[in-house]
Amino acid sequence: MQLKNQKHLFSIPEDITYLNIAAQSPSFKSVEEAGIDGVLEKSHPYKIVGDSYFEPPKALKKLFAKIIEVDDYNRIANLPSVSYGMATVANNITLKKDDEILLVETQFPSNYYVWEKLATKFDAKLHIVAMPKTKNNRGKKWNEAILKAISEKTKVVALGNLHWANGTLFDLKSIREKSKKFNSLLVIDGSQSVGALPFSVKEIQPDALICAGYKWLFGPYGCGYGYFGDYFDDGNPIEDNWSNRLNSHKMSGLTSYQPHYKPLANRYSVGEHASFIHTKMQITALQQVLKWTPNAIQEYCKEITADLVVELKKLGCFFENENFRAHHLFGVELPELLDIKLLKSKLKENNIFISFRGNYIRISCHVYNTKEDFNKLVSCIKSCL
Repeated sequence: MQLKNQKHLFSIPEDITYLNIAAQSPSFKSVEEAGIDGVLEKSHPYKIVGDSYFEPPKALKKLFAKIIEVDDYNRIANLPSVSYGMATVANNITLKKDDEILLVETQFPSNYYVWEKLATKFDAKLHIVAMPKTKNNRGKKWNEAILKAISEKTKVVALGNLHWANGTLFDLKSIREKSKKFNSLLVIDGSQSVGALPFSVKEIQPDALICAGYKWLFGPYGCGYGYFGDYFDDGNPIEDNWSNRLNSHKMSGLTSYQPHYKPLANRYSVGEHASFIHTKMQITALQQVLKWTPNAIQEYCKEITADLVVELKKLGCFFENENFRAHHLFGVELPELLDIKLLKSKLKENNIFISFRGNYIRISCHVYNTKEDFNKLVSCIKSCL
């Protein structure tokens, strides 16, 4: 499917150039309406029945399962955040002294602190694979370093599909193959990839995939998703809420306390995960993402950024090799002579919203963007050299 510009589905003003969905996505107009419907539902609580707590979350799990190619939606948990999901994963891992947890340099905090805490608990070690200093085939060499670092000491490999700040792609298929040789768990943070970059659980076979829902999946802030493989089938959730227990849909018998959880990942869903406002918004958002497809989104972003890459390279900017970067999110190292303070001022003046990471800008775009958005960005950068 060849996507055309979809800005009409959003409420983004014409004078705004938004290139920062990696921080926070804009809502579709239909998601706004779904949220309002959720608010109004609470105004009529007598219409909220037993199925209201169970059927919408089930529908939501099925949609997310389809996006990541999972056959059984019971392997999906409804989460409030990545940190909650990662804490759930860590809560079910036991290590020995000097075991290693492998991370990559400057990993996002919600996928770092939890592992630092787990390592301290068991007197284990964090093995952080640094980004190579060279710009020559940097992505390739970083992936090679990760593969080399996985050994018999490695018990957990935890990283994103791509680096959240500079967009470097990690070869998850090769990392999975190497980690399996040593029975290492593979835990993936899909927050900056799932929804915009094709991802298949069937292909990668991670032990867990945790994903924020408010970025590339267009949900409200405060929602997320988790896939849990068979390693976690009989694990312990970090809370015990009533709706995750077996037969909890039988509301009249809730005090016939049930020792068993619902099957598979259902035990890990956060309490009150049927939140009427959030769930309605999430369902509407995922339906649209599936309609577009991650493949088509990636191709659209590739098309609208092609000229940008050419023009910025002429100005002395550095991009990761195309084989090791995605098209929806990537870092651009700015020339040393560029006045960053002036650039920030120019961007603000032109209503261009983007993230800075030191001497890098992080570009994250979607189907509401156009080539003209990037022409404006190039003009601003040129004016600061």
